[in-house]
Amino acid sequence: MREAGGSVRVAKNRLAKIALEGKDNAVIADLLTGMTVLAYSEDPVAAAKVMEAYAKDNKKLEILGGAMGETALDRAGVKAVSDMPSREELIASIVGCIGAPASNIAGAIGAPASNIASILSSIEEKAEAA
Repeated sequence: MREAGGSVRVAKNRLAKIALEGKDNAVIADLLTGMTVLAYSEDPVAAAKVMEAYAKDNKKLEILGGAMGETALDRAGVKAVSDMPSREELIASIVGCIGAPASNIAGAIGAPASNIASILSSIEEKAEAA
């Protein structure tokens, strides 16, 4: 989790509920029963991805739900969030979309010059053959 930019904490449910009071994610207070592990990260997708991956290998970990801001997520919601691209993947995708038109323009501008070069090469080959 640390590598993904997040943290994991084991907390007493009573103390966790007190800490959640007045916060946006207080909606998950009802999930805090039994032994509880809280996973969180700045990137909302990172914690879900790491916990889903860990839960696949460790059957003792059961994901009950989560929160994104004021929205409570059930088990399926956490799974859906974990399937989303991470912040870094989204940034790379956006940069790729922004850069694509520029490379297309550069290719279009450079294309006539390469066409002229190939035409001149063809003319020169015909002249040498004749």
